[in-house]
Amino acid sequence: MIKFYYHPSPNPAKVALFLEEAGLDYETVPVDTRKGEQHAPDFLKINPNAKTPALTDGAATLFDSNAILIYLSEKTGKFLPPAGDENRAQLLSWLMFVATGIGPYSGQCVHFRHVAPEPKAYAVNRYTYEAERHWGILNDRLGAQEWMVGGEYTIADMSVWGWARAVPFILGEKAWEMLPNVKRHLDAINARPAAARAEALKAKFAFKTEMDDEAKKAMFPQNARLATA
Repeated sequence: MIKFYYHPSPNPAKVALFLEEAGLDYETVPVDTRKGEQHAPDFLKINPNAKTPALTDGAATLFDSNAILIYLSEKTGKFLPPAGDENRAQLLSWLMFVATGIGPYSGQCVHFRHVAPEPKAYAVNRYTYEAERHWGILNDRLGAQEWMVGGEYTIADMSVWGWARAVPFILGEKAWEMLPNVKRHLDAINARPAAARAEALKAKFAFKTEMDDEAKKAMFPQNARLATA
């Protein structure tokens, strides 16, 4: 049985979508990051980086959402062009673009816009600019074709979807005016039954929603260094 370690945030959402699209049997193990459960010793044995998602499949243990997507695609033979195909190369490139660009810059944009204390103008400008630039690249790509790669729905689309759901929170309420092609892509995936099931997963668990001092301590442990500086 696959065990899927989950929190309702962009990266786990990608994996939830694949599991539902592929019709795989899995057990969801909630990890409440605002309670600090990602730092528990048992979870660190699965992901030493203390992040969700993670996944175990028999003896196989995986972390990082894009690694999990590749593993599951290869395991099932679904949503992945064959090895050696030119579309496989494109898929890997775009998948890593989301992993190294969209995710990190969007995450830092959210952090500095919504969480970090003042002064933060420089950081907000830098990360908002980079997030907008990266999303603009995806918008151009999706303006030229329906799906990210090869005219077919793949794990590259699932990876984009995980973050696209949060675009207004990342970039502001007018973000969709700048990114109409990303919005069209998001709507197309949202219309799929598997996406509705993936979104509904969060309602099965009572995750903490307050960003109180306990949550900040769990999610931003680096702040402890400021207190002793």
